[in-house]
Amino acid sequence: MRSLADGSVAVVTGSSRGIGLEVARALANAGASVVINGRDQTVLDDAVAALGGSARVVGVAGSAADPGVVDSLLDAARELGTPDTLVNCAGIAEPAASSILDITLDDWRSLIDVHLHATFMTCRTFAPLMVEAGRGWIVNTGSHAFTGAFGGTGYPAGKGGVNSLTYALAAELREHGVRVNAVCPGAETRLSSGADYEAGIERLHQRGILDDLMHAGALAPPPAEYVAQLYLFLALTESAEVTGRVFVGAGGYIGEFPRPVEQYLTWRDHGTSPPWTPDEIAALIGTDR
Repeated sequence: MRSLADGSVAVVTGSSRGIGLEVARALANAGASVVINGRDQTVLDDAVAALGGSARVVGVAGSAADPGVVDSLLDAARELGTPDTLVNCAGIAEPAASSILDITLDDWRSLIDVHLHATFMTCRTFAPLMVEAGRGWIVNTGSHAFTGAFGGTGYPAGKGGVNSLTYALAAELREHGVRVNAVCPGAETRLSSGADYEAGIERLHQRGILDDLMHAGALAPPPAEYVAQLYLFLALTESAEVTGRVFVGAGGYIGEFPRPVEQYLTWRDHGTSPPWTPDEIAALIGTDR
């Protein structure tokens, strides 16, 4: 039977609703003590109650990009035991129809703060405890948006940063028994539903940014409890050798983004050859992609 580590204590940011709530539910049902988090105290209280309202589920209100809130997450986790699982699910939507042509600096900073900075903050806080304990599981949340398929600016940049941070932390922490992975989820949440969201998807499709397959999938996202099981797997002891990978989960689909690898094009010795000319480079890489 697949299991969590004995006495597992999990911290799940952005878990008062949506994907984060279902991940917290899956962890709690598997036997973990869980610290959940969200900005709205009332919504957070409802989430704690929805997860059973036991002493094994604690809520901490506020943004995970706030150092004081992260400290409170740590304090709450320590009250439950030694935290060995961190899941970063906090997120906000790109402003409607946002692009590099009109996004404000404040909106850009908010998007980077909530997606990338918050992930950095929690990892910086909890990773040393996991290293000290000799075990730990970190699961970050990326997005297909990092490929540019959904347009925008701060959201795809933040998610791309999360994926890169995941690769770097996995390499750095593997020798200490800490595994770091990311999930790019597809699920129905408040960020992926409603008239404004659907109108935005239609605009992206009409502009040719979103292809037909992703357009159809974006308009019919599956329930969040499906992808929650992928997050749960990455926190189980059986996933101890799985690290440095970026997975995709949506309904019954599970996939993986391959690790970026540069492709060899050509080479010549700079010690005996002149620099490449633009014409030579054009002939080599083409200009029609």
